[in-house]
Amino acid sequence: MKNHNYAVIMAGGVGSRFWPVSTAENPKQFQDILGCGQTLIQATFTRLQKVVPKEHIFILTNKIYEATVLEQLPVVTPANIVCEPAMRNTAPCILLAALKIWKKDAEAKMLVAPSDHWIPQEDKFIHDIELAFNEIEQSDDLVTFGIPPTSPNTGYGYIQYDDSAHSNIFHVKRFTEKPNLENAKRFLQEGDYLWNSGIFAWRTDTILQSFQQFLPEMYQLFLNGFSFLNTCEEFSFLEENFHKAQDISIDFGIIEKASTVKVIPATFSWNDLGTWCSIQGELPQDAASNTVVNSRFIPEHASGNIIRTQAGKVVYIDGLKDYMILEEDNVLVIVPKQKEQEIKVIRQTVLEKFGASFG
Repeated sequence: MKNHNYAVIMAGGVGSRFWPVSTAENPKQFQDILGCGQTLIQATFTRLQKVVPKEHIFILTNKIYEATVLEQLPVVTPANIVCEPAMRNTAPCILLAALKIWKKDAEAKMLVAPSDHWIPQEDKFIHDIELAFNEIEQSDDLVTFGIPPTSPNTGYGYIQYDDSAHSNIFHVKRFTEKPNLENAKRFLQEGDYLWNSGIFAWRTDTILQSFQQFLPEMYQLFLNGFSFLNTCEEFSFLEENFHKAQDISIDFGIIEKASTVKVIPATFSWNDLGTWCSIQGELPQDAASNTVVNSRFIPEHASGNIIRTQAGKVVYIDGLKDYMILEEDNVLVIVPKQKEQEIKVIRQTVLEKFGASFG
């Protein structure tokens, strides 16, 4: 039943591969990266409301973003914003959310979704989510959503699945984290691999049993504060204990260890907007395949570039091909597109040399 459907939006990351636009002070999930009229978290919330009652949608974020969430999502009550007092990976915050939801509703079905994905085909997305909810209502499976790969992308994790079943849901054989190019090409040729979307669905009692089995210390740590959850004493408990939780992802901590994981090959189009190059397929390009955001652009023998500056800036480029020109406030980055995965490292270099105010 829909009144047992819950969703958790993960919105605590910095989005450092989208630096210098995405910063610790203003991460990409709170920005209208594609110029669609909504920030990414607003678009995610709007999409999830179609399958989950809005009062059942929880936002997992860092304490420093609480005011931003309330400003951008005014229908969300403070009680539905789960504030992490310290930066941790996805496993601790998902465990916390599962305990909070299970305390409210022992029959809850729980969807976990990142806040910064771009999913324009909402009807197909809703269809796949409802398929997952129906599956977990009848089983103890942990369900993930796989994206049919369109290229040998080395920036994604891959899911190999058993394609012998005649259904829309398949047993997972194994997970592979970000393979090298040779393996990624082989995965595409073999045809039984999907990209890992990072979207999950399960019953709360099922995921809590998995935490108890695979991450027992973390499970006990949060269980010790169970009486404080959903009360005014919750954050005090978290301030004292959250940093003690192991810094581990839900994938490494649970999903890759469990034997009851199934995958739904997504029927919806999907873009995780993980790097600057990922926006090129979502935005118009000029005749020379340049993608321009905010700028007034004059190209001379310039092609395949990504140009993103502050609004209205005139940008003249001569003789540059396949580069990223990225400007925000007091930072200008000009690097080849082939180094898109190194933006995170470049950001760290700048922070170490000039201080945290630059990132």
